[in-house]
Amino acid sequence: MEEGQKLESAAFGFPAPVRPGATRVGWIGIGVMGGAMAKHLLAAGFAVTVYARTPAKAEGLVAAGASLAGSPAAVAAASDVVFTMVGNPGDVRAVVLDAATGALAGLRPGGVLVDCTSSSPSLAREIAAAAGAAGCYAVDAPVSGGDVGAREGTLAIFAGGDEAVVAWLAPLFAHLGKATHMGAPGSGQSSKIANQITVAGAVVGLGESVAFASSAGLDAALFLDAVSKGAAGSRIMDIFSDRLLRREFASGGSVRYIVKDLGMALEVGDDQEEANVLPGASLYRQLFSAMVANGDGDLSLQALITVIERLNGIRK
Repeated sequence: MEEGQKLESAAFGFPAPVRPGATRVGWIGIGVMGGAMAKHLLAAGFAVTVYARTPAKAEGLVAAGASLAGSPAAVAAASDVVFTMVGNPGDVRAVVLDAATGALAGLRPGGVLVDCTSSSPSLAREIAAAAGAAGCYAVDAPVSGGDVGAREGTLAIFAGGDEAVVAWLAPLFAHLGKATHMGAPGSGQSSKIANQITVAGAVVGLGESVAFASSAGLDAALFLDAVSKGAAGSRIMDIFSDRLLRREFASGGSVRYIVKDLGMALEVGDDQEEANVLPGASLYRQLFSAMVANGDGDLSLQALITVIERLNGIRK
């Protein structure tokens, strides 16, 4: 959104300050991440209305006090702020912009859309423009921290959009993690894509180091504990190393998502003439894509070690 198009709260009747018992929250997408995040807002005392394509997945949230709506538009009609946490940009477009059933179709003027999906910067800008035309607000706010961060309320939140709107949302973000205003619409999504390059590199390094340590006859658990105290220590190691050692590959987000995110890093954006030259990201995407090709696309990132093992002729 250009500076001249920036939404001003006074002109659009910005709603009252966020507070439990008054601000109504909608949540669309209640998978591993979204379900945990919505639960935090319920526990904080906010009225939460949810939508799930498979209603049975909402049973836990409904039992905790959430209301269940039949469409994204119905969620928005019952909400002041609507969060989305779905799979990919196509899902975001459907649940937000569909003229009949999308959230924007049901949102009252002054309402706020917050997309936490890892999605496209250009789509975030499109949604911000559409929301502004309807007298509403939109923030792209993808997150980092994985399922652990979602459960513990310690996510890093990259927020793009009007700075005043992001500040107004602070009482909600505080229950989910730490939000940082990154700039104009789309900047949150660009930040998440850049974040994923770092995450991918760290996961590849973790998998290769454990594979090498094991082949050298080292105790992998002892090795990881030792190096975690030095420069190699990282949040990625904290989240994934124990799962990798236990070969617990099903917990966490699907590897298909990081393949998608790295793909967006390598695409030509609408403000670019050529794609970014990112040799590391290209290699990481190939390795994670190999997991998908091996039939392991629904496993989590730590399962990348299986690709390294296959390349070295190791079968476990």
